[in-house]
Amino acid sequence: MQKIDGKLVSQAVRDDLAQKVKELAAKGQRAPHLAAILVGNDGGSETYVAAKVKDCEEIGFGSTLTRLPDTITEHALLDEIRKLNQDSEIDGIIVQLPLPRHISPEKVINTIDPGKDVDGFHPESVGRMVGGMPTFVSATPFGIMMLLEYYKIETKGKHAVVIGRSAIVGTPVSILLSRNAYPGNCTVTLCHSATPNIRDLCLQADIVVAAIGKPGFVTGDMVKPGAVVIDVGTTRVADPSKKTGFSLKGDVAFDEVAPLASFITPVPGGVGPMTRAALMKNTFLAYEARRTFTP
Repeated sequence: MQKIDGKLVSQAVRDDLAQKVKELAAKGQRAPHLAAILVGNDGGSETYVAAKVKDCEEIGFGSTLTRLPDTITEHALLDEIRKLNQDSEIDGIIVQLPLPRHISPEKVINTIDPGKDVDGFHPESVGRMVGGMPTFVSATPFGIMMLLEYYKIETKGKHAVVIGRSAIVGTPVSILLSRNAYPGNCTVTLCHSATPNIRDLCLQADIVVAAIGKPGFVTGDMVKPGAVVIDVGTTRVADPSKKTGFSLKGDVAFDEVAPLASFITPVPGGVGPMTRAALMKNTFLAYEARRTFTP
C-alpha cells in the first residue's frame, strides 16, 4: 500500500507555478491575478478564502479580496462581479459559496465571465468539459486527476466506481475518468443514494472514488485487493481530544481499507491540498489564455 501524498503533490504544483511567475517577472510581465468575493462572515468561508489569498502570496500571484455584507442585494453582487469581468488586470474570479439565501448561486455563477471562471462552475465550462474541449475543470476533480498523473497510476481499461453524483465532484470525476485521455479511458460506474448494490459494484472496481459525504462509508469488505482508493470526504466529527474539538473524517474507513489498497489518499492530507493547488493552476491557465487571445 502506498499513501497518495496530496501535500507533496500540491507543493510540487505550487513550486512549478512560482517558478513560472519568476520567469514572467524576468521578462517584465505581470503575474496572474485572482479576485475573490466573500459575502458575509461565515467561519468556514473566511478560512477557505484566507488560505487562497495565502496561496497567491506564496506563489507570487496578485490577489484581490472583496468583502461584502450578507445584506447585499443580489443585483449589487452581480454588479460587483461584472466590474471584475471588465477589469483587464484580473485573470480569475471566485465567489465563495455558500451565499445568503436571498442570492441565487446559479445567477452568480452564470454572471462570471467564462474566461475567468477558475472554479469551473459556469455552464460553458461544464459543457466544454463534457465535450472534451479545453476548459477550466472544477478544483477537486482537477486535483484528483493531477494526483493520478503524478503517481503514474494506470487508468486505461480499468473499472472506476465513483460514489456520489454531485455537480462539483462526483459527476465531473466520472466524466473525466471516462474521457479518451490520461488519466482516463476507464469504464465508469456512478453510484448514488438510489444505487441498491454499491458494495457489489465496489468489489468489482479497480479504482474507487468516494465522494458521498458519509464518514467511513467505504469499509474493508467493499474493496478488492489492489484497488486504488481516492477519498474525497471531509466531514467534521466531534473529537474532544483535539484542540479544535473535531477531527476530519473521510468517506473511507482508512484503517480497514488501507491494507487492501495499492494506493490510497488519507484524510486529511490527500485530496484536500490538491483542491487549492488546482485553483492556482486554473488561475495560471486563465492568465495564459487571456494573454494568448488579447490583441
